[in-house]
Amino acid sequence: MNPIVLIPARLAATRLPGKPLADIGGQAMIVRVLRQAQMAAVGPVAVAAGDPEIVAAVEAAGGRAVLTDPNLPSGSDRILAALAELDPHGRHDVVINLQGDMPFVEPRVVSACAHVLSRHPYCDIATVVAPEASSADRTNPDVVKAVLSLTPNAQSGRALYFTRSTLYGDAPVWRHIGIYGYRVAALKAFHAAAPSPLERREKLEQLRALEFGLSIWAAVVADAPISVDTPADLAAARAFADRTNS
Repeated sequence: MNPIVLIPARLAATRLPGKPLADIGGQAMIVRVLRQAQMAAVGPVAVAAGDPEIVAAVEAAGGRAVLTDPNLPSGSDRILAALAELDPHGRHDVVINLQGDMPFVEPRVVSACAHVLSRHPYCDIATVVAPEASSADRTNPDVVKAVLSLTPNAQSGRALYFTRSTLYGDAPVWRHIGIYGYRVAALKAFHAAAPSPLERREKLEQLRALEFGLSIWAAVVADAPISVDTPADLAAARAFADRTNS
């Protein structure tokens, strides 16, 4: 297996415009994500950027970035565009898609995603889940829940469904973390498929992969990383950086 880690980023975020370049403890958020991905030592790391300002920030920090069409509609489009430029001969058979809004993501979370693909040869797409942070997660539609086929104490399991709806019962509720590891063939097949009915209903594109017949497995990690989507999230991330001197 020969993975590459790609981080899609663009300035025109709806809820927090310009967030990849938001300063957190003296570093742009995208640079923090880049550093964490590099420490995972999964493979080479690059940013799939939608704007030249992001490229400049990444390169100034010693990283690698590819400028992609700013009008690309999704992160997977951006990933494929960057992959075509970075790997025209197809040497990499796995792409880890790491979101650019997780400035403190643990390197072990990134490597856990990659290890699922190495352990499960029939897995097309890998992702990551963590235990619910509180009982409020169960009813929060902004918290995406993963329904897994998971034996007790297992560190990974096959995903049966993803939902924003409330889950009932005594079993653990797994909070989905938006990190994906794709076999390149699966990424291309997923991208070529039209949005599916369940995807449109739940507004979760991973359901397209399940409806299309691709197999998704999830690694279980201890905690969900801090994700920055709103001004309040950014304030919390800055406070965390100050508190931990990170």
